[in-house]
Amino acid sequence: MDSLDYRALLVLDAVVSQGSFEKAATALGISQSAVSQRIKALEDATGRLLIVRGQPAVPTGLGQRLVSHHRNVKLMEAALDIDLGNQVSMPEIALAVDAASLATWFPQGLRPLLSPPRCQLHVQQATTDMALHLVREGSVFGCVAAGPSETQANGPQVTPLGRMRYVCVATKAFANHWFGDGFVIEAARLAPAVVSDRDMMAGFLHQVLELRGAYPHHTLPLSAATTECVFGSMAYGLLPWQLVSAALNDDRLVDLAPGHFVDVPLNWHAWNLDTPFTRALSEQIVATAKRHLLP
Repeated sequence: MDSLDYRALLVLDAVVSQGSFEKAATALGISQSAVSQRIKALEDATGRLLIVRGQPAVPTGLGQRLVSHHRNVKLMEAALDIDLGNQVSMPEIALAVDAASLATWFPQGLRPLLSPPRCQLHVQQATTDMALHLVREGSVFGCVAAGPSETQANGPQVTPLGRMRYVCVATKAFANHWFGDGFVIEAARLAPAVVSDRDMMAGFLHQVLELRGAYPHHTLPLSAATTECVFGSMAYGLLPWQLVSAALNDDRLVDLAPGHFVDVPLNWHAWNLDTPFTRALSEQIVATAKRHLLP
C-alpha cells in the first residue's frame, strides 16, 4: 500500500463510530453506495478485510488500527491549526474509565477541559480487562484502570494515579438485623451482599472472616448497588469510600469491619500522542486523581 486515502479513512471511521453503512452515510451526507465503494476501495488497497459486515458493523484488527491512525492524525491537524491561527473544530478523544472513578473523582477534572470546550470527549464505562483491551487496540486514547503499573514495550504509557479505597458498609437497620452479633462468618453465610466485582468481595470475606466458597449475593452495577441495595437496607457491600464517607459521618451507614478495607491501585494508560488536547487531558486526569485518591 503506497499511500492512505484519508477520505476513505474518514468513511471507515464513520462506519465504525455509527455501527452501520447506512448510519455512516447519513452522518457524512453521502449515499450508502458511496460508503460501500470507499470501504471496498480501501480494502482492495490494503488487501485485507477491514469491516465485518453485520449488525453492528465492526472493524477487524487492521480496520481498528486504521481508524485509530485517522483519529490521531485529526488530533495533530487540529493542533497545527491552532499554531497557524486557523479556525479549529474540536477534536474527538475517546476514553474508557472504571465505574468507581466515574462515580467519584473523575468528573471533578472535566471543567478545565470542557469549559470552555477544548475537545469532544467520548467516555465509556469499562471493566479493567475491557479498558486495557480498548486502549491497547487503539479504540480509545487512554483509560483509567487497575492493572499493570509499568509501561510495556510498544504499548501505552502508564502513570500511577493512586489508590481507590473500598469499605464494607450497610445501614444500621441492616447491620442490626443480620450482624447483631458482629461481622462474623456465620452471619456472612446468611446475609445478602451486593457486588459489582465478585472477586473483590470474595477476597475481602476470605481475608477478614476466612470465609471460603459461596455466600449469598446480588450482582449489580455500582450505581444500583449503592442507591438501591445498600442505602435501601437490602444488602451490604464494598463501596468506594468517597461515595459513602458522608453517610458514615452522619450515621446513615455503618462500617461493618472497621480497620479492614480494599485498596485498588489505579493507573492512567495512554498513548504518547503529543498534542495540546491530549497533553492537557493527561495532565488534568493525573492532577485530579492525585487530589482525590490515596497516594
